[in-house]
Amino acid sequence: MTPDILLQHALRPDWPAPAHVHALVTTRLGGCSQAPYDSLNLGDHVEDDLAAVTANRALLEQALQQLAPAQAPQWLKQVHGVRVVTPPAEPTQRRVWIPDADAATTSEAGVPITVMTADCLPAFFTDRAGSRVAVAHAGWRGLCDGVLEATAAEFARPEDVLVWLGPAIGPEAFEVGSEVRAEFIARDAAAEAAFRPVVGKPGHWLGDLYLLARQRLQRVGITSVHGGGRCTFSEPELFYSFRRDGRTGRMASVIWIAGATA
Repeated sequence: MTPDILLQHALRPDWPAPAHVHALVTTRLGGCSQAPYDSLNLGDHVEDDLAAVTANRALLEQALQQLAPAQAPQWLKQVHGVRVVTPPAEPTQRRVWIPDADAATTSEAGVPITVMTADCLPAFFTDRAGSRVAVAHAGWRGLCDGVLEATAAEFARPEDVLVWLGPAIGPEAFEVGSEVRAEFIARDAAAEAAFRPVVGKPGHWLGDLYLLARQRLQRVGITSVHGGGRCTFSEPELFYSFRRDGRTGRMASVIWIAGATA
């Protein structure tokens, strides 16, 4: 197995980031996991065969090297929170660094930071100079509690920040109860516009994660927001979806600054 299929199908952000900022979102294509994880599952916590996950992560590492010099991707133990972390400066420490967090940031070259998703919203951040990058995992809880705002706070000037929203469950598929809608509206009245009632199901709403994310970013002064529009739930040939399948794999969203590695 080679990383060619991985790279062929990976999503690359369409945003005005500097050329030395690299980012990609994997799809489910190009790996060696068996059904229902077929085939490029990168999650080691979903009961997939660990040897297959290890091989898939090695393919991802090879793919990153083909695009720009990089070390092994840095992984998080995601907990649907708002904590933002920075990888250790020492490369040997990074090999065992897997913190409980839902966002990461770095200004160091050659250090890919990563989040995993299967319906939740991944968001890439950089500044116009490409001096810092970040990536956030925003499930509804983290999005509601402020993980995007916490990630944005790592940058000094919000007007210089660029954001790209990766594939997430779309507004025709993200059904929630009234309590979820109420939590968002309690934090920002504008969130009401991101929900519409499900016909024939009182107390159920369809939520627009992309609109909610754009609202939150705009509130902290970030207006250069790109991406959105894909739906992990409705594109089973490309994306894993926990809502759709339950037992499934995870995609990776990876961003790094090109440069020599230690």
